[in-house]
Amino acid sequence: MSAYRFPQSLRETIRSALPADTSLHGEKPLAEHLYLPAVHAKALNPNNMLVQGIRGSGKSFWCATLQSDKLRGLLGRTAGMPAECVVTIGFSERPSGGGFPSKDTLSKLLDDGRDPRRIWQTVIFQQVMGEQAPAEFVALSGWGARIEWLASHPEQLEKYLYECDQSLQQQGKMHLVLFDALDRSADDWHKMNALLRGLLRMVLEFRPYQALRLKVFVRPDQLEDAAVTSFPDASKVMAQKVTLEWLRRDLYGLLWQYLANAKKGGEQFREGVIECVPGITWQKDDEAWHVPEKMRAEESIQRQVFHAITGPWMGRDKRRGLPYSWLPNHLADSRSEVSPRSFLAALREAAEDSPHAQQETALHFESIKRGVQEASRIRVHEIEEDYPWIRTLLVPLRGVSVPVEMDDILQKWKAAGSLAALKQGINAESVRLPPLHIHEGPDGVLDDLVSLGLMERLKDGRINLPDVYRVGYGLRRKGGLKPVSHRLCGL
Repeated sequence: MSAYRFPQSLRETIRSALPADTSLHGEKPLAEHLYLPAVHAKALNPNNMLVQGIRGSGKSFWCATLQSDKLRGLLGRTAGMPAECVVTIGFSERPSGGGFPSKDTLSKLLDDGRDPRRIWQTVIFQQVMGEQAPAEFVALSGWGARIEWLASHPEQLEKYLYECDQSLQQQGKMHLVLFDALDRSADDWHKMNALLRGLLRMVLEFRPYQALRLKVFVRPDQLEDAAVTSFPDASKVMAQKVTLEWLRRDLYGLLWQYLANAKKGGEQFREGVIECVPGITWQKDDEAWHVPEKMRAEESIQRQVFHAITGPWMGRDKRRGLPYSWLPNHLADSRSEVSPRSFLAALREAAEDSPHAQQETALHFESIKRGVQEASRIRVHEIEEDYPWIRTLLVPLRGVSVPVEMDDILQKWKAAGSLAALKQGINAESVRLPPLHIHEGPDGVLDDLVSLGLMERLKDGRINLPDVYRVGYGLRRKGGLKPVSHRLCGL
């Protein structure tokens, strides 16, 4: 490894370049932050209509990116995007102004007995046809009336969609309708599963079209209930599913993308890389600097650059591990998946940390540990936004050392009345998206926690929590990273 060390001023570059708002809500994607892993390019291809990814994997980021003409142009052929593409939204967390029904409207439509497939068929028809929709359809007030009109005019529906598809093909264009944040479409699994099942049926029906495409972004747990895919030929939809995975080299490639394009210190970083790894050259177009292929693909080079920032060890010697592998390993959930949002948050927090005595590198290993603690705290907050009931089960385990026997977990839950409180809340309909398998008792709840990546069963039967959740919830591990303090984690 080169003896070169990035100057400690790189901390300010990291702090200013990486996003402070880890939620990314409302943040518009920028060209200088556009980093496209190979598997994500496949996911963005219009012909792949079902995309799954964990919280923070980039679903909403890519959904927003696809809405930008400029950014779609940058993705270009790499993601199979046609030169001309119309993009509209079929569902999103953001208000649409009538472009699609809200969560409350969807709930009312379902309560009124509307077929979920018909609901999405109407949404898609309105999005695709736009101003070209028949006058009698446009004149209707309310989603219920539009759904009824289309249901009673099937031949006209087919004719309009066929002609629209043919016209787009002749013009060399495509129309892409995006569906994101579907976990916000309902507050209970029954309705959400029904809506998702109806939408996947529409994905199947749109496969024969050439220029009309849907793209549905979902989380893995939304596809686990068999009811979601209980329709003929569902396997054809699931076979085309693409997962937004983040390999270790992609996480670091994303980091280089941010640092190379930093307004403050970006040039210093790029020059430092060249000094650290001779033969590296940087290329820029009108929009941004691009990460050299070797820094995207070769982990030995990535490790060399990162260790020039952090030093070679996560302590005073090699027994504590290598920073390059230590960081993503401690941010992975029980399925070994790492959210890039957590990765960037950990590094930004490390850069925020005060310099340590006799620190020689830009980032100290103790600062990286602090960064993982902050990332864990953020991750806990995020998972509780989606599933508030998790707090009822995990808070009573604070102070427990893992791996832990299941009997010990049951004792903690019984003492805190966790399962009883959870069932009471479910009966009162005050629990949003409760555990799918709570009717199976503690084992069923454990299955749900495992499927969400919060827990894992070891071969000896004990239960483990990955550090990205263990630290934030205040559980302990012998020789492991210290948990977040009670005050900081808000427990």
